[in-house]
Amino acid sequence: MFLFKKNKDNGKNFILKLWHNFSFACSKIFKSKEHKMGGYYLIFGVIFVVSLIVQNKLKAKFAFYSQLHLQNGMSGKEIAEKMLYDNGIRNVQVISVPGQLTDHYNPVDKTVNLSEEVYMQRNAAAAAVAAHECGHAVQHQVGYAALKLRSSLVPLVNVSSKLLNIILIAGFLVMASSGNKTLLAVAVVLFGITTLFTFITLPVEYDASNRALAWLEKSGTVTKQEQEGAKDALKWAARTYVVAALGSLAQFLYFASMLNGGRRN
Repeated sequence: MFLFKKNKDNGKNFILKLWHNFSFACSKIFKSKEHKMGGYYLIFGVIFVVSLIVQNKLKAKFAFYSQLHLQNGMSGKEIAEKMLYDNGIRNVQVISVPGQLTDHYNPVDKTVNLSEEVYMQRNAAAAAVAAHECGHAVQHQVGYAALKLRSSLVPLVNVSSKLLNIILIAGFLVMASSGNKTLLAVAVVLFGITTLFTFITLPVEYDASNRALAWLEKSGTVTKQEQEGAKDALKWAARTYVVAALGSLAQFLYFASMLNGGRRN
């Protein structure tokens, strides 16, 4: 039997606590008159550690709820197909893709892509992931504003990601040799685009999870215990996006702060 304890720490409290600690750390770093690479390494180190903790917690949660088998015996594929059908979506196909954590919804070819484990398995973790990805399909169908905005930014983000590292390194070299910050300013703008994208992703992911959980409960597809498991698993999945967004913001602020400082020594 799987027992679930009530957890007073909800998603909102987690984000507020993380934001408070993040803001305090950044204020200490960015108030420094001299911007040294040590500041960047500190930020990167903190981001890496927090990300690692959340990722490990997520893996542990999914491993645990993978042992909570659905009483209805439905697979992830069947869960996804039922949610699409119940939402009146007939033009989206559910397919299996290789790898782990490769689950995603593709709005271009209208496919819900489930990793092999999620596609075939019949447990609370698979149900949560399958329903979440279908949540994106529902967003696409109803014209969810945040999803539209994120999709419109994809081409720009792809270009920014390809050019960012080259321009950033060149910007540092030019600033170190001549004090000219033009290239660094361009890099900061490109980094700002990718950071904006990570924050727009947050409401998209949280909304997809909310749609998934609401459908799982309303449709009676899972038991109360299975519902709690799916909710807990998706909560930790969402936190990986929160950490990624704050990490991107921290790096953006650090690089942007260099534009207000003097020539690097």
